[in-house]
Amino acid sequence: MIGRPAPTEAAAYYFTYIDQVQGDDIAAVVERQLDESMRLFLEISEESSRHRYAPDKWSIRQVLNHITDTERAFAFRALWFARGFEAALPGYDQNIAAAGASADSVAWPAHVEEFRQVRLSTISLFRNMPPEAWARKGIASDNPFTVHAMAYIIAGHVAHHVSILRERYL
Repeated sequence: MIGRPAPTEAAAYYFTYIDQVQGDDIAAVVERQLDESMRLFLEISEESSRHRYAPDKWSIRQVLNHITDTERAFAFRALWFARGFEAALPGYDQNIAAAGASADSVAWPAHVEEFRQVRLSTISLFRNMPPEAWARKGIASDNPFTVHAMAYIIAGHVAHHVSILRERYL
């Protein structure tokens, strides 16, 4: 789908992510972002992936695990809405997900490969999305979303965290 989400396609909070996306062809953005993200992740060493910029902050490993887990959750939301399910979806608590992941015990290359595989799945989902499905709506975390907005949120969430990695960690 071409064009940016309208304010009615997601709760105002999610425009924090949507507004980080450059361009109006979201499928192309999601594809391009894979290469850009992988270049950054592959520059990070096993040792430096344990770095935290403050004692109470996530390690780089935890950040990438969070990016990957959140992409899975948001892509599932997009799939759910796109296929026409009407039941509302529950919220997603990033802190619960992070606590259950034990991300620091997973090798850095495994995190990088997991992100790559999840992003390839997301790309396939959006590449094969029927045109009419992009406008379908649903409720998650007590907020309305369109599939179109979910795609922008996925890309914007990655852009947000890549920016944080560059500014505070690397």
